[in-house]
Amino acid sequence: MLDLCCAIRSVFQYRDYRPQPLTFGRVLRWLCQFNRRDRKHIRRLLKSVVYLSEKTVRDIVIEQNLALMARLTAAGLQHHQMIYVSVHEAGSSSSLMLNMLRDQARLEQRGCVLLDAKDVRGIADTTNDLGEGAIIYIDDFIGSGKQLGDERDFMIPFAVGTFSEFVLVPSICEEGRDALAGRGIEIFAGHVHLKAARPLHKDTTGFDPVGKKRLRRICTAIDSHVPLGFRNMAVMVILYRNAPDNIPVLFRGSAGQTPYIGIFPRTTDMPV
Repeated sequence: MLDLCCAIRSVFQYRDYRPQPLTFGRVLRWLCQFNRRDRKHIRRLLKSVVYLSEKTVRDIVIEQNLALMARLTAAGLQHHQMIYVSVHEAGSSSSLMLNMLRDQARLEQRGCVLLDAKDVRGIADTTNDLGEGAIIYIDDFIGSGKQLGDERDFMIPFAVGTFSEFVLVPSICEEGRDALAGRGIEIFAGHVHLKAARPLHKDTTGFDPVGKKRLRRICTAIDSHVPLGFRNMAVMVILYRNAPDNIPVLFRGSAGQTPYIGIFPRTTDMPV
């Protein structure tokens, strides 16, 4: 009965998860592949998930952008001095976020500049023409901050003039926040994911110790290399479009979804 209630709640709560739409049957298969004594810990762990639906992501980005634009306008900047930058490859979550914000906030009509971090010629020419302004990076989730930080470090030497740097993001981990803040980048985020909110993180003490030990062992059995995700961050944030690569593999399942299936498999986890 408890497994069935968990399945019903999950299907409604995570109904717009795109890589693998949830069904009652799939959630039950996910639970039933584990020993009965472990399921109570798994059900409890699932309740700690921070799920960001498409509407939630859109609303946060628009709200945070309004706050940032108001801040920059109050500082004397005009819209044409605001440079919005997507990171990662074309079609990534960053470029999709920028396209969404472009349309919802009418960035181009306002005169804002939209560029890609790899367009170093565009960065150089635009910043040289403006002389001063703001560079605004955008993404849907930031974990360790390494990926965005690396792309920013590659791009920023090409910027000419005086530019403040900002990040617009629905959710960011405290590790990413600290890594980017150390570069002088100010964060505008709707949600900061602290280590204390991750039950399986090594530094967290709020979860039942026995259950935590059991679940960490299950994760290791599924994938001994990164049982708790990239850098073993044990992230509990799931976005409608895809799960981050630093969530516990208990949620993702095995590559190819065999022998373990996941409740939130990434697109790269799906069978070919």
